[in-house]
Amino acid sequence: MSTEVETPAAGPADHGPPAPRVDAAQYGLAAVLLVVGAYTVYDATTLEVGFADPVGPRIFPIVIGAGLVVTSVLLAVAAARGSRPEPEAGEDVDVTTPADWPTVLKLVGVILLTIATVTWIGWALAGAVLFAGAAWALGSRTLIRDVLVGLVLAVASWYGFVVGLGIPLTPGVLDGIL
Repeated sequence: MSTEVETPAAGPADHGPPAPRVDAAQYGLAAVLLVVGAYTVYDATTLEVGFADPVGPRIFPIVIGAGLVVTSVLLAVAAARGSRPEPEAGEDVDVTTPADWPTVLKLVGVILLTIATVTWIGWALAGAVLFAGAAWALGSRTLIRDVLVGLVLAVASWYGFVVGLGIPLTPGVLDGIL
């Protein structure tokens, strides 16, 4: 008994999987990161330091710029290897729903009110109004709690800037109390 093995008919040659498509957006982002990072490092080296502490003001922008350069190189290498970002699944976002313009306008109004009153009433009170107004615009209905939480956060941030960082913020009507 003999067995014959049938060979498939000659057809087009199998060239394997299709070549990955070049993702120009990743290369574009890598180029932008490289330019911004390199400029940040260059600009940091031109700072006039004078007699500062040994670390000085240059170190932070140099670290950030170097991080951007390294990130750009890693992104370009990943893109060259065929790594592609996955699209957002949109678990809880309905992209067909239009923007909620009344909420956006409320938030813009609260921010404009804060800008207009911060020099007069001071950051502590304006920050409380900002927090409570933003919470109201986003749907909170507990006004007293929102104002109290906003006041605590605003006063804490005021002390953080003024005492902790030495950056003066206006106390406004609370001058002498804070």
